[in-house]
Amino acid sequence: MTGKLIGVLIYLGIIFYLGYRAWLKTRESTDYMLAGRSMNPFVLAMSYGATFVSTSAIVGFGGVSGMFGMSLLWLTFLTIFVGIFVAMVFFGKRTRRMGLALDSHTFPEFLGRRYGSKFIQQFSGVVIFVFIPVYAAAVLIGICRMLEVAFPLVSYGAWLLIVTAIVAVYVVTGGLKAVMYTDAFQGTIMAVMMLILVVTTYALLGGVTEAHQALTDMVALIPAKLVRGGLTGWTTGPNVQSPIGLTVYTTIIYGVGIGVLAQPQLAIRYMTVPSDRELNRAVAIGGVFILLMTGVAFVTGALSNVVFFQKFGKIAITMAGGNFDSIIPMYIDKVMPGWFSGLFLVAMFAAAMSTMSSQYHVGGTSLSRDFLEQYVTVGNNGSSMKLNRLGVTVAIIATLVWAWLLPGGVIARATAFFFGLCAASFLPIYVLGLYWKGMTKTGAKVSMVGGFCFSMFWLLFIHVKEAGFIGLCQAMFGKATLVADAAPGSWTWLMQWVDPNVVALPVSLVLAVGVSLATRRIEEKHLELCWEGLC
Repeated sequence: MTGKLIGVLIYLGIIFYLGYRAWLKTRESTDYMLAGRSMNPFVLAMSYGATFVSTSAIVGFGGVSGMFGMSLLWLTFLTIFVGIFVAMVFFGKRTRRMGLALDSHTFPEFLGRRYGSKFIQQFSGVVIFVFIPVYAAAVLIGICRMLEVAFPLVSYGAWLLIVTAIVAVYVVTGGLKAVMYTDAFQGTIMAVMMLILVVTTYALLGGVTEAHQALTDMVALIPAKLVRGGLTGWTTGPNVQSPIGLTVYTTIIYGVGIGVLAQPQLAIRYMTVPSDRELNRAVAIGGVFILLMTGVAFVTGALSNVVFFQKFGKIAITMAGGNFDSIIPMYIDKVMPGWFSGLFLVAMFAAAMSTMSSQYHVGGTSLSRDFLEQYVTVGNNGSSMKLNRLGVTVAIIATLVWAWLLPGGVIARATAFFFGLCAASFLPIYVLGLYWKGMTKTGAKVSMVGGFCFSMFWLLFIHVKEAGFIGLCQAMFGKATLVADAAPGSWTWLMQWVDPNVVALPVSLVLAVGVSLATRRIEEKHLELCWEGLC
């Protein structure tokens, strides 16, 4: 206990020092929102990766892999190929150049100025501000559950308040510079701990081949409920035509793996570097980092079934009392050496703080810069920074409220929800805005609003996890979802487990292209400004 506390205190001392340094260098709005556009490739890559991967991935998705197995490694592939390579090479460079030409400071402002539309900036800003606290709450829940296990004398509710206060101090004062400085430090800690975790896990099981074979041989121990849901084994993919298969492939792998391209807290980082060279160099660093984070979490989560069974005679989900959010914390506490549990706690603290700081920052600036400043006259730089800090404070409070309200086992689901919503609302107009001059203002508006509305409809009335929890469909139609009474096993019945993004994203894309082809093209002078430096 004492060792863990000392480790956390040393870590916090370094974090506050970095936050203080960032505060000293934060004098203008560009410093607060874009880190002065002067970040180096290592800081960019580690900040991008640490923001992308947090306790929601390590604790939440790691716990899901403990229940559903190695099939989640497809998400590792997508996060590296799509989330790092495609994002940095095909999105990052054009976003950086176009953002500089348009003098954009936030992701909604980038979209709004690309199409010359205040509505697009305001609508996207409100969507991000309203819903990113749900994602941030998932991260907050993850680290507080770990702290609750490590320091049982302090309640979960108290940890929510303590962690929120710690992150708030340096995000509100230091802006994106503080976020990225601390991210780079925290990401380094995370990488080292995850490397130790995977090596130790394989060593406990006698090596890579032996570990995977042992997990394969445990197929008979899979609970009957999971077998009925479509799980065929922990080292084989679930049946696609099953509730578990559709959840794994459409929500977790597709929803998060593709949704990463439209994440505002990640896209804004492309605009924090001075040239394309930093983006090129960040690809390799980011790829290795993401492999260590997600790959290790998913492998360890799945193999925890073998370790738990060998040591305690129980599989992972049973050890965790049915809450898969507790699988990874339980594994660290019960299996790993005592010295490691303290260091890993610091790493998870780092993972949570790095992601939450970025979420608070982008949520707050979406409220202040992209909505309030459109109606409030900001006289000078100081007034703008005060408004931004106010927005960040409101976002922090909203996250804390959500963390108190959300049920257990929600970390992975809340993460996938936000990723999918952003993809359906923003991805078509973002990618087409970067590459197609024929994309029109009207097409962008219809696509964004249409994708958002269709995604929310599916969420509220079709997708059983959210529809059942929210209860609006039950209140209006007397059933959990609109297809709940379809024949069990039919594709109509299975639609309840198809992620909203699978349907909403194609709808949004069709609307973007179709409406743009039928409406007036944006003025050539504005397009020349947008494309300045792209060719």
